[in-house]
Amino acid sequence: MEKVITIFIVDDHTIFRDGLKTLLSQINDFKIVGEAKNGLEFLNSLNEDLPDIILIDISMPEMDGPEAVTKALIKYPGLKFITLSSYSDHMYYYNMIKSGARGFVQKNADSKELEDAIRKVHAGENYFPQDILRNLIFKLGNNPNDSISDNAIKLSKREIEVLHLICQGNTNSEIAEKLFISPKTVDNHRTSLLSKTNTRNTAHLVMFAIQNKLIEI
Repeated sequence: MEKVITIFIVDDHTIFRDGLKTLLSQINDFKIVGEAKNGLEFLNSLNEDLPDIILIDISMPEMDGPEAVTKALIKYPGLKFITLSSYSDHMYYYNMIKSGARGFVQKNADSKELEDAIRKVHAGENYFPQDILRNLIFKLGNNPNDSISDNAIKLSKREIEVLHLICQGNTNSEIAEKLFISPKTVDNHRTSLLSKTNTRNTAHLVMFAIQNKLIEI
């Protein structure tokens, strides 16, 4: 029997939430288990029976997306957030990535893209459309005023090699093959890089590396 993917929707527009519920309820293994009109209401509704995926807007009254994601992940680190937004400003997306969102989908995307994003994030992957991610990386890399940290980051030679390959979009297996090490060792280096840079996911790590000149683009 196919495992049901439980989904929670956080958006301040009732019509949009209703439309999303109708759309996703048509997919056999998707189940809507809750909704909230802002981040605060979402946080107050969380309990031990956690949803598999949270679809969350960026700009909402009382508590916005970045703050809600940050606070939720402090209490429940395993939560998986996908940002839904109509914004084009790269900093909105960056703030969500920095907070810990694992993907984002624009509100004008088709239903197939949203379904793909949900399935990939549920499986433990990230979902960041490459055109948006490239534009975000370019803008951040060319704006030194957006620097995240002034602290020196001490990386080993091997960590720098792994970081370069991560920023080029290589998977753990591809990095392992290129560096003649095991995928497990690559995963250990990736974990160390996330810890040293205080970043939450691969996309945030890439942004940090570019802004702090750990790599060149």
